[in-house]
Amino acid sequence: MHATAFIIGPTTGAGAALADIARTLKFAAVLPYAGIEAAENQAHHTPVCYFLFAPVVQIASLSEIAEAIRFCPSRRVRFSPMIYFSDKTSAETISACINLGFDDIITMPFTQQRVSERIGRQVGPSLTYFETSSYFGPDRRDRVTAPNRPAESRLGGQFRRLEIVRNFETGVNVLRDDSYAVL
Repeated sequence: MHATAFIIGPTTGAGAALADIARTLKFAAVLPYAGIEAAENQAHHTPVCYFLFAPVVQIASLSEIAEAIRFCPSRRVRFSPMIYFSDKTSAETISACINLGFDDIITMPFTQQRVSERIGRQVGPSLTYFETSSYFGPDRRDRVTAPNRPAESRLGGQFRRLEIVRNFETGVNVLRDDSYAVL
């Protein structure tokens, strides 16, 4: 696969296991996350970069990295798939990941087939992204776990709706970019 997997997590334990999974999926490169600048540089070599997050005790501890990715000026990084690998299934974990703009949350068991299918969904089909002043990620306003603040729902505020397609040759293509102001 002509893509890079950045592993966010420790180099041992869960992070090492996640790196092993990424290697079995034949990513062109599997690298530890070393900051936004390194991701921007890598995106010139492999236009699609996945950010794979190992489980943590507090999802909030990932907010700085998630925001750096989602609000990066580089389109290839900003629209990159962010996937959290959760060692437990809870509404709180899923809601926190959604609110940080994650594209997917994969829960155990982390079988090669299951992970491959979920990762594969991120490239090829048209995806809708949603942007407000404090959120950028997949459009999930219709989900139960979505935020209830007016600016981040269809209840009011300004937002952008973007339709994108990712592919391994050119990275991210924006098909539509519409701005809205709902009062």
